[in-house]
Amino acid sequence: MTKLPTLNSLADDLEAGRTSARKLTEECLARIADPAGEGQRTFIHVDKEAALNAAEAMDRLRKAKAAPSRFAGIPISIKDLFDIKGQVTRAGSRALEDSAPAEADAPVVARLRRAGFIVIGRTNMTEFAFSGIGINPHYGTPKGAWRRSEGHIPGGSSSGAAVSVLDGMAHGALGTDTGGSCRIPAAYNGIVGYKPTQRRIPLDGGVPLSFSLDSYGPLARSVGCCAILDAVLADEPVTPLRQRPIKGVRLAVPTTIVLDELDEPVAQTFDRVLSTLSRLGAEIEHIEVPEFLDAGPINSKGGFAAAESYAWHRYLLTSKGDVYDPRVSVRILRGEAISAADYIDMLNARRSLISRINARLASYDALVLPTTANTPPRIADLAADDKAFTRANLRSLRNCSLINLIDGCAISLPAHKEGEVPVGFMLAAPGGADRRIFELAAAFEGVIRV
Repeated sequence: MTKLPTLNSLADDLEAGRTSARKLTEECLARIADPAGEGQRTFIHVDKEAALNAAEAMDRLRKAKAAPSRFAGIPISIKDLFDIKGQVTRAGSRALEDSAPAEADAPVVARLRRAGFIVIGRTNMTEFAFSGIGINPHYGTPKGAWRRSEGHIPGGSSSGAAVSVLDGMAHGALGTDTGGSCRIPAAYNGIVGYKPTQRRIPLDGGVPLSFSLDSYGPLARSVGCCAILDAVLADEPVTPLRQRPIKGVRLAVPTTIVLDELDEPVAQTFDRVLSTLSRLGAEIEHIEVPEFLDAGPINSKGGFAAAESYAWHRYLLTSKGDVYDPRVSVRILRGEAISAADYIDMLNARRSLISRINARLASYDALVLPTTANTPPRIADLAADDKAFTRANLRSLRNCSLINLIDGCAISLPAHKEGEVPVGFMLAAPGGADRRIFELAAAFEGVIRV
């Protein structure tokens, strides 16, 4: 596949008149409509006319030197979890099909529009965002990057978001991340996915999974692309991303949980990347992080996702539970058995965990770990085997979900070499270190696949 452009290169082409918003949008629409491609499974809804009209408007504004930003006219996709004015938000489910259309854009969608990005359509996802696999029995499952003819999972829950970027159906994507849902599909498809510090980006206008753990972030082709989209989502200025020097950077490799039972390609790739960074002068220290062991007790009854999703879904499950994906409803229903006292215990345990882990990591620039423990399995191997599905789901989510639990920020970078199975390399830090993570990732992305 031809190497696809970055947001900055597209912006340069738009400014120089080498392309137009109309042309970019038509190209993306053509890829979506290609019967030989994954468009039908990647998008739940494509708003062709609105996208073309918006593109023409951006071209006129640019001609009048009034474009709202240098990125005006670039098509992006929106996960089906977000409100778009005049459209039904289905969250990848059939249970919400008869809901009223949204009266307004979600704040994050409105911010992207305000910068001039073109909303090309709504991407497929795990129903109600409740798995890291990406299989959707209602709308189909887009095939991931690895050996596409065999049909490997795209990762979830932002499955369509990742494939839309991978296949050039959009040049960036808005996803969500409750336990890895931006980073897992990014890792499985060889792109970049970012989970921001939760408090930086408003959660209004999206169907929640876990009020405590949800965050909204971008998936894109480069660290720079994700940094641009992240700034827009956070309503911060888009500023040039400088690379932090690798020499002298202090990296912590947790030896607790995150290196257990890695697939061989994941372990080999991770070791190779650490060797490369060490050779370039990074100071890498393997450390125990016993705080990660707290995740087991906190999640023993289903954790925040079960408790908080059940609170949102309990009436809908009563009336329409029969149309839910059973693998989703069974996980939500675990929340029915979580008492108020249990929930308060979880809140207190998490508060203590965050305080202790922030102190432990204060002297390091970043944690580094494999994004997932596994490589993407085949869709067919999981479709009818609940045990295989559950095991793959837990292994996909395990490392990423720890960062949500500690209220951190994290990015997944593609770390495999050309032709190898996709493997993600994750940089993470306590909440508030978003810019530092982007600057480190910008330095790393050009060297870790050599």
